[in-house]
Amino acid sequence: MSDIKSARPLSPHLSIYRWAPTMMMSVAHRLTGMALYGGTVLFVWWLVALASGPEAFSWASGFFGSIFGRVILFVYSFVLLHHMTGGVRHLIWDTGTGLQKTTATRIATVTPLISLGLTALLWIAVWIV
Repeated sequence: MSDIKSARPLSPHLSIYRWAPTMMMSVAHRLTGMALYGGTVLFVWWLVALASGPEAFSWASGFFGSIFGRVILFVYSFVLLHHMTGGVRHLIWDTGTGLQKTTATRIATVTPLISLGLTALLWIAVWIV
């Protein structure tokens, strides 16, 4: 290596950044997107069981009807709605609205609350029907 110092700035490491709500929601949006792959595999398994006949479908229904299966369905529905809410947030930003720092932070802070509310409404509707 050369002894000549470069005038280029060095990229700072992630550890120096202070976590902001917009940063957390960006990471959460990416994580929920990845988690949707696992939930989609379970959905495809259920569809294949449905097409395979009564025995396979009863096994899949038994799994999703168990406590563990319902927890998975609850978490999957939250992940799906959280990812959707984050997508709506990005859609709003794509229109040029809400790009100010305070507004973006407020929207990012409200996103998980809206997701939880929508998940609760969904599961209340499921229990009623």
